[in-house]
Amino acid sequence: MPGAVGTREQAICAAVLATSPGSLASHRSAAYLWGIPRPDDDPVEVVVTRRTRTPDLDAVIVHRPRDLKDLKPVRRQNICTTNVLRLLCDLGAVDPSAVSAAVGHVVTTRLASPAALRAAIDRHSRRGRHGVPAFRAALEEWVIDGKPVDSLLEKTMDRLLREHRLPPAEFHARIAGYEVDFWIIGTPVVLECDGWEFHAKARWQQEQDAARDADLAAHGYITIRFAFRPIMRRPGGLARRIRGVLRQWAPHLDLGADSRRSETLRAQKPS
Repeated sequence: MPGAVGTREQAICAAVLATSPGSLASHRSAAYLWGIPRPDDDPVEVVVTRRTRTPDLDAVIVHRPRDLKDLKPVRRQNICTTNVLRLLCDLGAVDPSAVSAAVGHVVTTRLASPAALRAAIDRHSRRGRHGVPAFRAALEEWVIDGKPVDSLLEKTMDRLLREHRLPPAEFHARIAGYEVDFWIIGTPVVLECDGWEFHAKARWQQEQDAARDADLAAHGYITIRFAFRPIMRRPGGLARRIRGVLRQWAPHLDLGADSRRSETLRAQKPS
């Protein structure tokens, strides 16, 4: 209509309608419609599911894939779009560096389960899709033991526990009626990862967390909270702190001779 403001959604919708019957917004355009942050200068992209001629459209990329799996249309903002499983495969083919953030958006907002994402990878990898390697690598960044992470801190903590050879931990374990970030299996030690937003919590949230920690203590568990900076910047010191707590509260564990020797050498080193 004359005077109407042009929008990104309008451009995507026009491209879908203009290409051919059955075409869908795809790749970077689908990511945008699913709420995944995208640059403003992204091209409009559509996928054509029928082998028919399409008009040449300025600033529109038309994809004609041989792999037609997961191309049942989904409406986003009333525009026919690929589903989240397909868009993650497609996005990996045109912008692999953006797939990790896209997978993080999908798993943390519960748009699809980790099991569904892994099944999609298996389906499309058999067909040699170019975007699958980036999709697979991104999923590993955002899932621990098949459970979606709430933030990058949890994935970093998981890697820290493994790299420093600390005892195995269960991710998002249920302890005394609460879901905790990590529970060191066979011990009373619970680990919580607190991001920057933790320090800006309202007073009632802080009181709620304090009551939760006290309730866990009443059931025999000790909660150790770690903030952003130690997890991201001082992993070695954090690992030593966890090991020291475990020696106090779980003396039955064998924490490894190499770890004990390295700590002894550090203690003997002159300041």
